[in-house]
Amino acid sequence: MHKNKLIFLPGIKKLRTRNSELRTDFEHRTSNFKLTPMSSHNELGKKGEETAADFLAGEGYKILERNWRFGKDEIDIIAEKGNFIVIVEVKTRSTAYFGEPEEAVDKQKRRFLIRAADKYVNQKAIDLEVRFDIVSIIFEQGKQSIRHIEDAFYPTLQD
Repeated sequence: MHKNKLIFLPGIKKLRTRNSELRTDFEHRTSNFKLTPMSSHNELGKKGEETAADFLAGEGYKILERNWRFGKDEIDIIAEKGNFIVIVEVKTRSTAYFGEPEEAVDKQKRRFLIRAADKYVNQKAIDLEVRFDIVSIIFEQGKQSIRHIEDAFYPTLQD
């Protein structure tokens, strides 16, 4: 076990600053940049999930779980309505400039949702049909648009 071992990468030099502190060349070159914190992205997603849950509850859905996890898989919202357990993926964006939020639910994401839904239904011994919905939300210029896509996809043998 190496304790406090310094590793120097090729191409990164140490520089002396005015107050004689050592800083890497990378730190020096990037010290004037302000990075957008990842937390703002997470806050947007959290706000979207809150909005989606409120929207679904207003439409008569009973919210059973939020952010249910199985291993690395996560289901944003699990709800019940009628004879269905509804697995809801929430996608939130601050603009539609790069496409609609629901377009981000690709084959891999669908596979994760199907796997997690299977675990949830078996773990809870649920005897209802499972439906996969997407709630797509855009918060732009102080306005919000919500699009609820029922039966957004169906599990197939290829998923």
